[in-house]
Amino acid sequence: MIEDVLGPSLNVLFCGINPGLMSEATGHHFARPGNRFWPALHLSGFTPRLLAPSEQHLLPSYGLGITNVVPRASAKASELSREELVAGGERLAGLVSSVRPQVLAVLGISAYRTAFARPKSVIGPQGETVGGARVWVLPNPSGLNAHWTVATIAGEMRRLRESLES
Repeated sequence: MIEDVLGPSLNVLFCGINPGLMSEATGHHFARPGNRFWPALHLSGFTPRLLAPSEQHLLPSYGLGITNVVPRASAKASELSREELVAGGERLAGLVSSVRPQVLAVLGISAYRTAFARPKSVIGPQGETVGGARVWVLPNPSGLNAHWTVATIAGEMRRLRESLES
């Protein structure tokens, strides 16, 4: 199991679907070289420079954290069961309630729809809260999600970042 990256006064708690095998092996979130999370995070303006996965411990200094819906690592998110996602959503609501970020940003629309029983949700801000935090759904940054580029993922992250400033 990979450790959450948490800190006091988080603006955004990013939530992946579940760790990949490379993340499990290294102990770092979004560790596979083809994953677009770290480049998109930087391009969106959340970090002043491109961070390596091994620098994830710096995120709380920017008001950011990372967790996962499901803690179990797998080669693909499609290997997760509906029951695991629903249980993960319940666990996540408890974590968010405890940590109290302003926004929970879930990185994966399908996982969000299943974990929180929101089958019609779309990318962007949601009209609900989880554990007291506003919810924003972002594209899954995995290289397997070919519909989205680093630039388009960064654009969605930028919209989230700009919403925090208004």
